[in-house]
Amino acid sequence: MQGIWDEITKGEIMSTSMKDLLEAGVHFGHQTQRWNPKMDKYIYSAKSGIHILDLRITYEAIEKSQDYIQKLVANSGKVLFVGTKPQAQKVIEDQAIRADMPYVNFRWLGGMLTNFKTIIKRVVYLKELMALESSGEINAYTKSERLKIRREIEKLNKSIGGIVNLNKLPDALFVVDLANESTAITEAKKLGIPVIGLADSNVDPEGVEIVIPGNDDAIRSIELITLAIADACLKGSGKRKEVENKENS
Repeated sequence: MQGIWDEITKGEIMSTSMKDLLEAGVHFGHQTQRWNPKMDKYIYSAKSGIHILDLRITYEAIEKSQDYIQKLVANSGKVLFVGTKPQAQKVIEDQAIRADMPYVNFRWLGGMLTNFKTIIKRVVYLKELMALESSGEINAYTKSERLKIRREIEKLNKSIGGIVNLNKLPDALFVVDLANESTAITEAKKLGIPVIGLADSNVDPEGVEIVIPGNDDAIRSIELITLAIADACLKGSGKRKEVENKENS
């Protein structure tokens, strides 16, 4: 894979415009009394008691994030999408699946990164249960046993279904709402895994390598930023496949 990094031009997949950011309400932060002073440099002004985030910084951060992610994925890296708040759940799942990346959108299990070996055992167990059902072997069980197995599959799918194809620690995290996902960020920091995060005016941005200042409550804002991250993953995958095809031929 040598050389992929250099083949990618900075900002070549940036499709989000300043107008898109405005229309999605990405610039709307929280009420001024709810702000975190550590977000001061990302705030442009205040209007009617609401902090307005600086979209120039947001735009540059998206571009920087895309540049970083596409290079990482081009070199076979994996980005774990994380967003468990109700507004983010469907967007995180849809865009992670589109980008063929792992995700957590229901609940972050403590130790998901720092105790990864144990989590993987649960993933293997889930795969075994799913295989029972897909193969039809489940029909050999009693009705009550089948019901129990299916309930277990449903329960495990909610918590770890998004990481069934993750066989090693992710190379980066993309997080929506730093405050809500503080445990994930703490674990990533302990392991030296870089974090890219959508950060509203009320959060602590420390421990996040690339801060994307933006509204983390509005679905349209979350969707726009997450889509940009997924696009970068797809671009990186495309570059990797190009090089693989060249090497094979």
